[in-house]
Amino acid sequence: MSARSKLGGGVLAIVLVIASAAFIWGSRDSKPVQAHQKFPNNVAEVVFASPGRVEGLSDTTQVGAAADGVLKAIYVTEHQFLTKGTLMGEIACDDLNAMLQTALAEADGTRQARIRLLRGARDEEKAIAAKKTAAAQATLAEATSRLSMQRALFEGGEISRSAYEQADRDFGVAEADFQAAVRTEALLAAPPLQEDKARADAEVLAGEGRVRTAQERIRKCAILAPIDGTVLRVYARAGESFSTVTPRPLFSLADTSARRVKAEVDERDLSKIAIGQNVIIQADGLDGRKLTGTVASISAVIGRKSVYTDDPSDKIDRDVLEAVIDLRQDAQSLPIGLRVTVQFLSNGLPKQ
Repeated sequence: MSARSKLGGGVLAIVLVIASAAFIWGSRDSKPVQAHQKFPNNVAEVVFASPGRVEGLSDTTQVGAAADGVLKAIYVTEHQFLTKGTLMGEIACDDLNAMLQTALAEADGTRQARIRLLRGARDEEKAIAAKKTAAAQATLAEATSRLSMQRALFEGGEISRSAYEQADRDFGVAEADFQAAVRTEALLAAPPLQEDKARADAEVLAGEGRVRTAQERIRKCAILAPIDGTVLRVYARAGESFSTVTPRPLFSLADTSARRVKAEVDERDLSKIAIGQNVIIQADGLDGRKLTGTVASISAVIGRKSVYTDDPSDKIDRDVLEAVIDLRQDAQSLPIGLRVTVQFLSNGLPKQ
């Protein structure tokens, strides 16, 4: 083969490679939705397109537990409808139940001690004190009489000084006993001191606080539905351990009474979206069927992307704005989490 023939074959091969690359690149570029694409009905044109996901009427809520421990039981199943507050699962908290009983007993003891303090001495104790006071008074009266008699005898020289001094000492003892009995009776009848009452009140509050703490910890062992909705997934199994240090979802829950779409609008397309704007929704799982809807709300905060496409040229570091789409058709059959493409139409945009 001559050099000219070889050169001609090489040029032909290069031309074929370039033509093939141009065809492949052109077919690849034809897949994404182009801006201002005309539809057959000529009613509106596509302004831009964004990825999105099918959701229920509420965001999907991941439900965990508020206490550490082993899952004692799971009471719900997937696709089950729950009302807010329904018991979904339970953490084993037998040790906390024992702690609660101890706290209840201690709190009751502090309350009874406060009642006894405010009530004062028992009636029987007061009666005994009154009798002791009466006896001491009688003893004092007898000692007073005897002392007077002994004084007269001593002054008349009929008894010795020691006998008189003994009578005087007996009088002093009787008087002291009487004063002590009077003070005891008054003490039993007196109201409690303010500092004693304050201490009793503090002990009651502390006991009741320990009861509330134990009850709150026990309540955290119950996993309750935070919203009305349907159980989408049950991730937990009885016997598994759960830790609040490294939490994980045990259930996922959402309001599935209707469907909506949440689209992520690139920050470069913010000027092309408005509430009430018409959209067309497509997905690989719809078998070519198109759904229509309108933009119901637009988030006021820009965040990070959470919906990713299979396009390798898709930028994952873009900031996006979430737009909620209300669907016009009945879309109950659409699975929650389905990835879709949302085409925003010129209908509903404010005129420039």
